[in-house]
Amino acid sequence: MSKTLLCLLCLGISFSAVAELRHYRAGLDDSQWRFSASPRIECRLEHDIPAYGKAVFVSRAGKELNMAFTLDMWAKPDAATKAVLISNAPRWRPGVPSHEITSLTYHKYFNGEVPKKAAWSMLSELERGMEPTFYYRDWYQASNQVAVGLSAVNFGGKYTDFKACLASLLPYSFDDIAFTVLSYHSGGSELTEFSKTQLARVQEYLTYDPEVELVLVDGYTDSYGGRSVNKRVSEQRAGSVKALLVSGGIPEERILTAGHGETRPIGPDGTPEQRALNRRVVVRISK
Repeated sequence: MSKTLLCLLCLGISFSAVAELRHYRAGLDDSQWRFSASPRIECRLEHDIPAYGKAVFVSRAGKELNMAFTLDMWAKPDAATKAVLISNAPRWRPGVPSHEITSLTYHKYFNGEVPKKAAWSMLSELERGMEPTFYYRDWYQASNQVAVGLSAVNFGGKYTDFKACLASLLPYSFDDIAFTVLSYHSGGSELTEFSKTQLARVQEYLTYDPEVELVLVDGYTDSYGGRSVNKRVSEQRAGSVKALLVSGGIPEERILTAGHGETRPIGPDGTPEQRALNRRVVVRISK
């Protein structure tokens, strides 16, 4: 008995039902893969499944190389449904054994998703010419069985582009820079070395992400010195950060600045360390 059949039996699919599988898969003539990207921010690989929907692989900038897979269905599940993902050989490769990649559950009204490790496995199987295929009972008619396969035809070239894109992703994500606190040396407008590095990351990310709509830059000081002087210093600090962002190519109209002086401290100014926390510029980014 084949590994595919064993996996199907584990789902409660009988041998007679297997012979009546309703199979969705692109043929030799209509199998197409599409690669698209937001350079250094996101890489996307898509594959149409005729009369069913599409398969989508996505990886985004981040500290770790991530991979998400979505089976984007035209008709979403009407009930939670168990499924199994099996790597099958195409018809023109007889004798190559099938094997299970993972089992999963389709959730009601949601597209199908697989864990990161399984998504990478799917890409590896496609690269070697195999067909990752989902098997499950039809949630609208339980007597029917469904198989949804990804074709490896025309996959190689677009996957090469996809891998090159993955190699260029930024090593941090939007979440890593969406709320950034910059610190200053005492009594001046010079950022600490660590904050200079943080600001460079913000500047670089903003250069590539077209979805960023607004950057809010708020300046603050400690309580040493006069209130009016501190207000002016906080405005100068916020303005200098804006100038650096603009010099990096960020449109000026997308950046709003404000100086709050000593009015919103994080904590008391009793020690040099506490005062250093209050001398700051906060950069907030929205999409």
